[in-house]
Amino acid sequence: MNDISLAMTFVLVLLAMYLSYKDKIGLEKEIIIGSIRAVVQLTAIGFVLTYVFDWDNSIVTTVILLAMVYNASTVSAKRGKGIEHIQKISFTALLAGLIATLGILLLCGAVTYQPSQVIPISGMVVGNSMIAAGLVFNHLKENFERRREEVEIKLCLGASAKESSASIIRQTIKNSMQPSIDSMKTLGIVQLPGMMTGLILAGLPPAAAIKYQIMVAFMLVGAVAVTTFMASYWAYKSFFTELEQLRQS
Repeated sequence: MNDISLAMTFVLVLLAMYLSYKDKIGLEKEIIIGSIRAVVQLTAIGFVLTYVFDWDNSIVTTVILLAMVYNASTVSAKRGKGIEHIQKISFTALLAGLIATLGILLLCGAVTYQPSQVIPISGMVVGNSMIAAGLVFNHLKENFERRREEVEIKLCLGASAKESSASIIRQTIKNSMQPSIDSMKTLGIVQLPGMMTGLILAGLPPAAAIKYQIMVAFMLVGAVAVTTFMASYWAYKSFFTELEQLRQS
């Protein structure tokens, strides 16, 4: 794709702005700001990654991965506003998902610890885990508010905080993982994911691109699972006092 062809695709952004203006949705400003930020941020990261890939330093690569996890945890933590230690919970859960995923991929020999491999992969892992963690915090807050009486009754009957929250935790994990599972179910039938599409457009044979996409699908569901389980089983404790009494909302 040449620069002129890329510039012409901006017509799609103009179309979105027109539809928003026509029906008085009011998203025109957000769309144009988002478009400008996307161009600036992607251009900047393109230059940075070119330098990082050429340098090929494991320490720098690790620092970049930690920065990615921190920024993602800040975003997902906003969904859990009011939950104690939410930033710490979010960061640790996302980091655990990334370490588990990268660790297995490295042990299997699927990737090597080079910035050109681990940074793009980590971006996909952290991005999906961030969305899952945000869903965890949202569902926990909603369910503890909606089912407060149910939890209090269980506590009065002698159940522990964990026992009285078990059904909420299970439902939270299920709802938070469902989008990733549904996405995996429809691979190749409803959607051709970005990585596979990009590899095919780059000239890689479809059979080879499929192998990479299968790896991506497996690593994403694994990372999301680790993140959601850790976030759920840590965050639920914030809804109880040290005496295992439900906190006032």
